[in-house]
Amino acid sequence: MSATAVVTVVHHRGEHLARQRESLAASSTDAFEHVVVAMDDPALVASGVAGAALPRAPLGLPLAAARNRGAEVALAGGARTLVFLDVDCLADADLVDAYADVVADEPGTVWSGPVTYLDPPPPGGYDLAALRELDSPHPARPAPDPGERVHGADPDLFWSLSFACSDTAWRRSGGFCEAYVGYGGEDTDFARVALAAGLDLGWVGAARAFHQWHPVSRPPVEHVADVVRNARIFHERWGTWPMLGWLEAFEERGLVVRDHEGRWSLSR
Repeated sequence: MSATAVVTVVHHRGEHLARQRESLAASSTDAFEHVVVAMDDPALVASGVAGAALPRAPLGLPLAAARNRGAEVALAGGARTLVFLDVDCLADADLVDAYADVVADEPGTVWSGPVTYLDPPPPGGYDLAALRELDSPHPARPAPDPGERVHGADPDLFWSLSFACSDTAWRRSGGFCEAYVGYGGEDTDFARVALAAGLDLGWVGAARAFHQWHPVSRPPVEHVADVVRNARIFHERWGTWPMLGWLEAFEERGLVVRDHEGRWSLSR
């Protein structure tokens, strides 16, 4: 395996994965491997694309465990740089090289890159050669320009859509906490774990990605049980509540309640 591995976890996102793979094939480097982890996705396993597979956990999709499994496969193959890219993300041509360079330069930092959320694709799909014309990073996250780096980043702004770290940083962190199952919380937890392990958090402007459009709920009401369960796990581990915007929006809809001690639970 190459010294750099891109890890993507997938559940029934075949078309988005295919477009991501097209974007990676257009990278300015071919010195990387793509490790795809199928989560409860027999069709993807049958296609031969997946390098590893996990079943659905009793409580939902094992997102944290799947990322750990992808890292395990990559490290076993000799990867020194781990790039984690959400299946919905298209890679800028320089993303892989940019992450590999910054990780080699500063291996004690977990690096994130700006992500642009795309509008629905035109007929025929997104023009991969013209992605940079659509560059407009999410306003709620740091967005350094290409060539710039930001250090000492806020762990509450870390996300798992696009990030990278060295093999040594990954091992120091211990990976994602697999107590989190389903949607939400595991990436914020990982950022806290990284800091606790003595790692820094940073943003690198040259590692840009583009999130393919798909329908979403705001707040994600279909994931309310996951969010509440994972928020409680986070609170037990760190003493604060994550995802407060979602929890408060659920509360307004009568889906969750807070007790007199401020603990959240599903409405009965």
